[in-house]
Amino acid sequence: MPPPAADAPATPADQARPGTDWWAEFKGVFWLVLAVLAFHSFIAKPFYIPSESMMPTLIKGDRLVVTKYPYGWSYVSPSITRIPGPIGAWLGQFTGQDYLSIPAMHGRLFGHLPRRGDIVIAKPPTQYTDYIKRVIGMPGDRLEVRGGVVILNGVPVKREFLAPAMIPIDANIPCDTPDVDRLRITDANGREFCQMPRVRETLPNGVSYDTIDLTTSGANDNYPALTIPEGHVFLMGDNRDQSADSRVSSIEGGLGGPVPIENLGGRAEFITFSLDGTSSLWNPISWLTAMRGTRAGTSLRPALTGTPTE
Repeated sequence: MPPPAADAPATPADQARPGTDWWAEFKGVFWLVLAVLAFHSFIAKPFYIPSESMMPTLIKGDRLVVTKYPYGWSYVSPSITRIPGPIGAWLGQFTGQDYLSIPAMHGRLFGHLPRRGDIVIAKPPTQYTDYIKRVIGMPGDRLEVRGGVVILNGVPVKREFLAPAMIPIDANIPCDTPDVDRLRITDANGREFCQMPRVRETLPNGVSYDTIDLTTSGANDNYPALTIPEGHVFLMGDNRDQSADSRVSSIEGGLGGPVPIENLGGRAEFITFSLDGTSSLWNPISWLTAMRGTRAGTSLRPALTGTPTE
């Protein structure tokens, strides 16, 4: 019988395992969150289209990328500009508010004016909600809207009536409100569309884009002439009769006139993907079936098709 073996040194499995370093874990998560917020604040961020105000260019359910640096940075650039709720209320008590927010500040760091025709993200001066609209008027322009026609510096913007925009009807675009219900059609294959009257505008710098013009006698089809102040731009939605933009007062949920350039949060670049409104958080298969397959990758930079006149 062999002699008993001498005591062997303890193996790693026998040694006590060190406890989790929660402080190191916390720091790792903190720096990751900080890096994501910094990227969203200064480079680019995703954006979701919640309404029909930019049809036919953008439709409800589109997801897109907005770059933050083209116009420089301002107080609206950070991803978190307002902290509501109990935490915001506690922090805001030191400033006399019921929430904590970044105070409005004039000017931009490395500021640049947008190009006429750019699609931009804007924060209304009196709200903390992002709007997405198109730049129509620049500082110093004399702008007027008459019968749905934009007049810049005394010259009507060129308009070309095109074939209707055929927008597929789905959960996000039901086409069932009183002003558009009459535009519902069904094709030979049984597919339903919202047949929207389409007009192509060409701005003085040669930039062209399509708009929806339901009527020329709507509430927003006439806007008195004004000179856009320095440091401001005039923004309009492509769906001209269903957009709360610079033509609409802030009391009615609009931008309330020309918007200061420091309130521009970035430029829309391209659509990443689009959902028809049938997806469910708890059904992963629906994430795929709800995809609108033809919209991914669509550029949102306006086309230069006309001859510049300015």
